[in-house]
Amino acid sequence: MTIDRLRNYCLNKKGATEDTPFGEDTIVFKVMGKMFALTSLDKWEAGDHSVNLKCDPDRTEELRAEYESIQPGYHMNKRHWNTVDLGNGELSEELIRELIDISYNLVVKGLTKRQRENLDSL
Repeated sequence: MTIDRLRNYCLNKKGATEDTPFGEDTIVFKVMGKMFALTSLDKWEAGDHSVNLKCDPDRTEELRAEYESIQPGYHMNKRHWNTVDLGNGELSEELIRELIDISYNLVVKGLTKRQRENLDSL
């Protein structure tokens, strides 16, 4: 998956926005102001094609055991976040999209009732 495909897939989610709160290098994808994905542009330029995605704590361990490309979230809460290597070919684009969907859906699930209602009205 290329950075453009990652960006487009994330931004096509309902209510998704792109932000750079940690500086120009780090793109953060949010829904209703809450992060569901982030990636470093400098790392992409250097050949490290990875993205941090939220995950159910029970599933994080399972995914890490099954795929070498899925590691504990770099600079994130390792119980809830994974760093997913998109560049080595181990993960199918379908699985990558599924992991993005899981992250997005977990964040939406954690929104307040009012935030979910506002999202539904978009």
